[in-house]
Amino acid sequence: MVRVLVSACLMGERVRYDGKKLHYNSSILKKWKDEGCVVPFCPEVAGNLPVPRPPAEIIKGTGADVIEENTGVFNINGQDVTESFIRGAEKALAVARKMQITIAVLKDLSPSCAKTCIYDGSFSKVRRPGNGVTTALLEKNGISVFSENEIKKAATCFEAAF
Repeated sequence: MVRVLVSACLMGERVRYDGKKLHYNSSILKKWKDEGCVVPFCPEVAGNLPVPRPPAEIIKGTGADVIEENTGVFNINGQDVTESFIRGAEKALAVARKMQITIAVLKDLSPSCAKTCIYDGSFSKVRRPGNGVTTALLEKNGISVFSENEIKKAATCFEAAF
């Protein structure tokens, strides 16, 4: 069976930094869930961060830079939470390997899960191109990652896996 790693928040789980439920509806994710193909996962919770938690952003770089130890992830209070983000990414990779997952659909703008766009580190909601820590680690290990805005591309990849 082909399985897809999916950001738990996209599946309605209350794991977001603010503790709120994300309202994201996708007929594709619903179909995959009904077929038992979805593996929901939150790297931030897996990295032992609480819900709710202070918002965090990658400072001067991307998730790939965090993996390479060239920058870090800090919360709005200035606390370095890089270790939690790396631990969560490593756990996501371990789950993907154990379950032979080659496709992931993750939440854009997240410092963990972003595929195309992250916040700039100023906590002012300014966006910039970049990926999150988990996305960077998964892609580095050959897993195809898509944002929730690329769900149709993910579905094409999913169908090709059969």
